[in-house]
Amino acid sequence: MTESRTEVLAVLSRLADAWNEGDAAAYARLFTEDADYVTFFGMNMPGRAVIESAHRALFEGPLKGSKLAGGGEPKVRFIRPDVAIVVAGGGSSLAGGKPEPGRESTLTYVLVKESDGWRVASFQNTRVSDPAARV
Repeated sequence: MTESRTEVLAVLSRLADAWNEGDAAAYARLFTEDADYVTFFGMNMPGRAVIESAHRALFEGPLKGSKLAGGGEPKVRFIRPDVAIVVAGGGSSLAGGKPEPGRESTLTYVLVKESDGWRVASFQNTRVSDPAARV
C-alpha cells in the first residue's frame, strides 16, 4: 500500500496547493462529482460544482490570500485497496498572516480510487476546541 499511500498524500498536497493559490477550479477537481464537503460550522456542500462555486466566493472574498498549514503526519487507513480514510490536522492563516490559534482543525477525508486517480468523496472539517473552556 506504500504507492497508494503516496498517491493519497499527493492529493492532499494538491488540495493545499490549489487552496494556497486561490484556485477554486483546481481545488474542486480533486473531489468526486458527488462529493460531500462538510464545513467546520456543519454546512454540507454537496457535489463538485457546489464545492467549486463556494470556494470561488471564499477565495475572492473573506479567504482571499489565506494559506493552509499542515498539522503533522496524516493517518492514512485503507479500508479497501480503492478506498482510504485520512485523518489529519490542519490550520490556516488569513492573508499575509501566520497560522492563527483557534483556526486549527481535525480533517477527515474519504478518498476513492477512480479510473483517473484518487479523488475525495467526502470531507469533514472540525474545529479543535476545548469543551471544558465552554463551561
